[in-house]
Amino acid sequence: MRFRHLAYAAAAFGLAACTPKTSPTVAADPVNTDDDVILHAWSWSFDTIAANMKRIADAGYGYVQTSPANTCFVGEDGGMALFGTEENGKKGKWYYHYQPIDWKVGNYQLGSREQFKAMADSARKYGVRVIVDVLPNHTAFDRSAVTADLIEAVGGKDSLYHANGLNDITEWNDRLQCTTGAMGGLPDVNTENPAFQKYYMEYVNDLLALGARGFRYDTAKHIGLPSDPLDPKSKRNNFWDVATGREAVDGVRLSLPMDSLFVYGEVLQDKNVKEDEYAQYFDLTASNYGHVLRHALESGKAAADSMALLDWQAPVDPSKLVTWVESHDTYANAHESASLTDDQIRAGWAFLAARQHGTPLFFSRPAGRTPDNYWGNNVLGAQGNDEFFSPEVVAANKFRKAMTGTGETVTFSEDGAVAEVARGNKGAALVNFSDAPEAIFMATTLPDGEYTDAVHSATFKVSGGVITGSLAPLASYMLYAK
Repeated sequence: MRFRHLAYAAAAFGLAACTPKTSPTVAADPVNTDDDVILHAWSWSFDTIAANMKRIADAGYGYVQTSPANTCFVGEDGGMALFGTEENGKKGKWYYHYQPIDWKVGNYQLGSREQFKAMADSARKYGVRVIVDVLPNHTAFDRSAVTADLIEAVGGKDSLYHANGLNDITEWNDRLQCTTGAMGGLPDVNTENPAFQKYYMEYVNDLLALGARGFRYDTAKHIGLPSDPLDPKSKRNNFWDVATGREAVDGVRLSLPMDSLFVYGEVLQDKNVKEDEYAQYFDLTASNYGHVLRHALESGKAAADSMALLDWQAPVDPSKLVTWVESHDTYANAHESASLTDDQIRAGWAFLAARQHGTPLFFSRPAGRTPDNYWGNNVLGAQGNDEFFSPEVVAANKFRKAMTGTGETVTFSEDGAVAEVARGNKGAALVNFSDAPEAIFMATTLPDGEYTDAVHSATFKVSGGVITGSLAPLASYMLYAK
């Protein structure tokens, strides 16, 4: 258990006590708050995202994240299914766009360069910023599919990959293997090759010119840091200095300043992962926190895991974290989170979005999905289900924005089923993690009075620093002081 960043406090409250007991509260920094949320429009086409841009903006998302925009592997099937198999008679795989064969804007799964620009233009119109999933770490399994343009630009096939780049990683916590070896068979690009860096940065700058305003770096922990051991082909581990604009390469530099962009990396947590050093370059994914939150939802207890929900499970400042209930990997790869119901996802999201820190990412599940069918309509490019603009999700997004600049106090009910995220005396979010109704008697920082939630029209009463009321199963309530 780690409590490195507790600028807040929590306690369980006994129903037998006349006044709920709390642990001492440390005042949160009222300035250092994060108020944006990200919609991960997973496998939506650029046209589909553009068509939904007003809805995305109205739902309170400051960012929309696309799937990779690079030229990608087609394969023999070449279909447009999220996940095609012989059994379902469909062709295509969603993960082909995570297998680059060139770094140019546009691919057959999501759309052309012109369609990307039209989407970005729409985003600008509605005040939404576009984050693009980028992946310089590897190419497609099939190296014969890599384009001649890329091979020529980097100085030949041998210059494209690390010395160990075709050999699978066998020891994931060995930093040399982790940063230079093949990840599950995906050949590891020599990201320290200046010719590759220049070619890649031209791709990034083209995305920025078209209207992108942020990046999510896939498999970021597999790209070396300055302190990491060097590949035999490399002189310096300087990819991140180039990618974040600290250095130019052959006259090419990141075309916009980093402080005008939202950039984060997929640095999945494990032993010997240098989170502190990666955080010097960009924000990080809070993968361990997502696991704790899903466990709490599965158990129906907000205070599960010895109140581990209070700890961000990371050694960096929580303002540097991107948080989620689930990601595309936990849903579509491991299916670890696919068994969670939409009700559970909404409850977890309300808790994340109400909190002071982290930048929450809402993963858009496929439309038509069921517990027995992960893939739903199983069509690449289509809109996901309607959960991203469900009333409780929208209410949580707007609560987050309204609480800008206000610290938090997190408390749990006696049985651990209900979490309250109070934001000073401005508002409070109540979330029932349980699949049963809950009556609460909890301490709060809200002023005395009656409060009505706009989504459910449920009424709560605050008297003498105690809030009382009833919560429906797996429901959330956003309360505002008058």
